[in-house]
Amino acid sequence: MNVYNTSFDVEVKQDESPLTLADLHSNEIIVRSLHKLFPEIPIISEEQKNTPYTIRKHYTEFWLVDPLDGTKEFVKRNGEFTINIALVKHGTPVYGLIAQPATGILWHNFNGSLIKLNAGSEELIPLSVADSSVDQINVVASRTHMNEETTNMIEQLKALNYSVNIVNAGSALKFCLICENKAHIYPRIAPTMEWDTAAGEALIHNFGGSVIDFKTKQTMVYNKESLVNNPFLVLHPSLKHIAEKLM
Repeated sequence: MNVYNTSFDVEVKQDESPLTLADLHSNEIIVRSLHKLFPEIPIISEEQKNTPYTIRKHYTEFWLVDPLDGTKEFVKRNGEFTINIALVKHGTPVYGLIAQPATGILWHNFNGSLIKLNAGSEELIPLSVADSSVDQINVVASRTHMNEETTNMIEQLKALNYSVNIVNAGSALKFCLICENKAHIYPRIAPTMEWDTAAGEALIHNFGGSVIDFKTKQTMVYNKESLVNNPFLVLHPSLKHIAEKLM
């Protein structure tokens, strides 16, 4: 947050996404801490991703880190950026932590429960699925990646007689909105990387929801040779029954 509250320079990476000093500082702190606490577990990070596949394909477990997800939101100073940390075992995220530094709030799963923590008040809030049936569906979409495919899905939902509302959010906060029953569907067609989604997927699984790969129609697989995700669909537990109609 020291960088966030000052004037900072922005570089452009090869994929044309922005890079700030905050990305690098955050990465250094997280990687150093994980190495100290869990020296035997390897790390794949957005800023540390050059381990050859010939080596990492043998990982049975590893940390997957995005030290600053939503750099565009960081640059805009709208607070909607996160730190994402996931523990992946045999290709599946089993633990996820998403922290929003601008608010001091984090979400993570622990012993089969999903918890929201407000670091300022030290309040712990258990998260669970709302009991009420869903008549209005809140579709959460990126502020910067809204596209025709997402619009088409909204029309599909309307054809199923649902009232649809659009909720915009940056970074991995979209997963958190679903875990707080504030959103129900997150379709993502635009490109993402494994570190963008692993922590959020772990939270969604612990919440009882689904993250489905549009191409394979199965759950997402991590530590692929290419770390680029296929398009995917995230569903609130109350809407898992309509997955086939949307794929």
